[in-house]
This record gives sequence, C-alpha cells and structure tokens, in this order.
Amino acid sequence: MTSSPLLHLPGAVQAEGRDEGVAAHYGELYGEQRALAGGRGFVDLSHRGVVAVTGPERLSWLHLLITQHVTELPAGQATEALILSANGHIEHALYLVDDGETTWAHVEPGTQGELIAYLESMKFFYRVEVADRTEEFAVVHLPAGSIAEVAKDLAVRETAYGRDVFLPRAELESFAAAHGPAAGLLAYEALRVEGHRPRVGLETDHRTIPHELGWIGTAVHLQKGCYRGQETVARVHNLGKPPRRLVFLHLDGSEVVLPAHGAPVRLAADGEEGRQLGFVTTAVRHHELGPIALALVKRNVPVDAPLLVGGTAAAQEVVVAP
Repeated sequence: MTSSPLLHLPGAVQAEGRDEGVAAHYGELYGEQRALAGGRGFVDLSHRGVVAVTGPERLSWLHLLITQHVTELPAGQATEALILSANGHIEHALYLVDDGETTWAHVEPGTQGELIAYLESMKFFYRVEVADRTEEFAVVHLPAGSIAEVAKDLAVRETAYGRDVFLPRAELESFAAAHGPAAGLLAYEALRVEGHRPRVGLETDHRTIPHELGWIGTAVHLQKGCYRGQETVARVHNLGKPPRRLVFLHLDGSEVVLPAHGAPVRLAADGEEGRQLGFVTTAVRHHELGPIALALVKRNVPVDAPLLVGGTAAAQEVVVAP
C-alpha cells in the first residue's frame, strides 16, 4: 500500500490495520475532532480504493448489479450502494457520484481489486469500461459546514456529513496546504460512530444483511429491479425481522482502554460470565460524548437493558429498531 505524502505533516502518526497508509492523528485528537465538527479542515482518505466506470450504458448497467436505483442518477448527486452475495450478505459498499461522463466510487482500502473482478465478470455486451484509479486519484473529506472551494472539474460527493473529493493524487500536498488543518482517521471515525454510519469490515461480518445496519432506504432501494441478493432483502423486509441490529453505546468513561473490535456484549444483569449477545464493531473516544461505540447485538435484546462490554458498563441507544 502506498503511504500518503501527508504522513510527513508535523505530528502525523500513521494509522494501523485496514487504515494503514494515512494518519491516525496529527497530535491533537480532540482538537482535530472539534475542527471537523465545526466545519474546518479536511481528512486524508487517500488509502481508500477509487473505481471509475465509463461508457454510455454505465448507469443502466450498474443499476442491474447494485442495491441502489441509479438509472436516472443526476450528475453531481451523491448516493451509496451495496453489492450483496447471492444470499443477501454484504460484500461491498460503494460511495458513488456521477459527473456526467464517469461514475466514481470509493470503497474500503484494498477491496477495489476484488470489486473490479466481479464487475468485469458481469460486463457481457454492455458498453462500459471499469478502471482502478486508486494510483491516480485520492479521496479527501471536507466536513459539513466547510466553506473550502473545490475546483469545478473534480468529482465531488456532497452529503449531509460533508464532501468527498476525488482529487488527483499529485495534488494532495497542495490541497493540504490550502485547506488545513489536517484531521486524522481517529477524528473522522469518532464522528462516523456518533452519526451511526456503518462501515463494511467493521460493522459487518460474513453474514451481515443490510437490514441489520439501517442501510434500507439509504443504500438499498426497495422499489427497483432484480439484483444479486434481492430475494433475501425483500423476504426480510416483507415477512420477517433481521436476526441482529446495530446499536449505539455510551461506555463507562472511567475505563482507560477502549474495547477492541469483536469484544463481547452481554446483559449487565448477567455479569461478565453471562451469555454473549453481540459484539463491539467500532469503539472511539469522542470530544464531547467520551467513549462511545457501535455494536451488533441480537434483535431481541431489550432496548432499555443496561449492557456490559467486557467489564465496562454500557448504555444503549437504538439505531435499528427491533
């Protein structure tokens, strides 16, 4: 993986694991969060994969493969979509925008090769071309409220929580100089958790379906034609309930160490030896809320029940209704 040149900025500490290659922080974790929350600065997301689809039939073709309705997607309008397995399990999340000539998507770091292989296998006779543009383009995030100006020839995804800019990789350093202060992944993730926004590979495992994470309606369009996994989506929506649900947790602030991904969640009344009812997906330290987390728990866990994460007390807020 190519390391970002912004790791040379003062105070930069490289992220680990899936986010290796960009900064976890620049020495001011809470200050970076406050800047983003106030609409200032930017986040280097240049480790994420960038995929571009061109050709006159790109939107009608993508429409057949993804969970979102995109046949008439207006140029410049951001959307998000999933690619599911035949059994309806989440494989990829695509964060999309079309600029009138190209449909751009950014995806989880290192997953673009697998995604492109699937897309290529489904081209058939459609007039489309799929390309990995990760080496040429980097994603940078401007938070909601930012007044930073972006060149009109760049593809930009504008959402309620900010703008994702597909920036020529060679311009990263000049962009940072013009639009700082830089904020790291820890600050970005803290605001993501606060906003209850799931992330593939963290909030998902091999059997996660969209209903469990609240992606119905935002990334999954229920009134569109067939796509792989649609049968599961329709059956659960019309006839049943998902087996698990995403919750937001307020963790006991007296604990020094955050729970790791996968840490077991239990009912507080059952203690640390009680039956596991779920697991932590992402835990962060928030500049106002203190330690918080997202977790995936069994659907029948009472919504008002105090929980226990390892030895840490946790109060839940409903994200996905049981």
